[in-house]
Amino acid sequence: MPQDRIGKTRHEALHPLSTSPRGVLHRVPVGEFEHQRLAPPEDLADWIEHIWRVRWNLEGLPPQLQETLPHPHVHLVLEPGAEAVWGVHSRRWSRELSGRSLALGIKFRPGAFRPWLGGPVSALSDRALPLQELFGPESLALRAALEIDALAEAATPVLDFLRARLPAPDPQALLAGRIVDSVAADLSLHSAEALAARWSLSLRSLQRLFAEYVGVGPKWVIQRYRLHEAVVRVQAGEAVSWAALAQDLGFFDQAHFSAAFQRLIGQTPGGYARAHAGAAVASPAPHR
Repeated sequence: MPQDRIGKTRHEALHPLSTSPRGVLHRVPVGEFEHQRLAPPEDLADWIEHIWRVRWNLEGLPPQLQETLPHPHVHLVLEPGAEAVWGVHSRRWSRELSGRSLALGIKFRPGAFRPWLGGPVSALSDRALPLQELFGPESLALRAALEIDALAEAATPVLDFLRARLPAPDPQALLAGRIVDSVAADLSLHSAEALAARWSLSLRSLQRLFAEYVGVGPKWVIQRYRLHEAVVRVQAGEAVSWAALAQDLGFFDQAHFSAAFQRLIGQTPGGYARAHAGAAVASPAPHR
């Protein structure tokens, strides 16, 4: 397991992430889009997954629907006229983009926002908390970050704001994050019972930990990462055996996989594959 880093104060330059974002369900075929992500500085790496910004220009064009499949993370999001902390979104995230605008966000590590919130992260599920309610009127100064062109410079005042308010280290937050990481890294893990056994926890203890620190249950997290993988394979444009994919991802059978996919994505696996045949998904939506 990685060594605990909470408590370090060394600041480092912010570097772009080399990996592609997961969870973007649809490509918007018109307008201008820019999506940037930066890795966190080392002193905040136990708290923050990454920094992101989306900018778009659809002036003179019709509004476009963007949808994503969210991850089990809390986000701090700055937009013109709005600042909020968003909890885990249990369904797919839909947003109509129009005009010219942007969003700047901090994606927190799973479990890491619990010490700031001071209560169960499950209370934030499918809702947003205005930043002022959590951090007071001082948080309004963060609006200025939206006016800064370079993302690393725009992120600096937001990161400094969080540094000045770092909670006390919480070993349970670190544990929750590591458990979620293990689910994302090992798709052969198909049940909450198996996950609890791997970490030497009772199922009930694991469920309580996730409700308190992650905001959703372990079963939800396991299925969400399995469906993320299914979307990635479909978007790759290669022929997919749905029965084999269902088996790989631990579903009881193809019918159960198809039902879960359609319930969350809004299309059958085959319909989604046909809609995206030959098209790269390149336009991420804000808030994820």
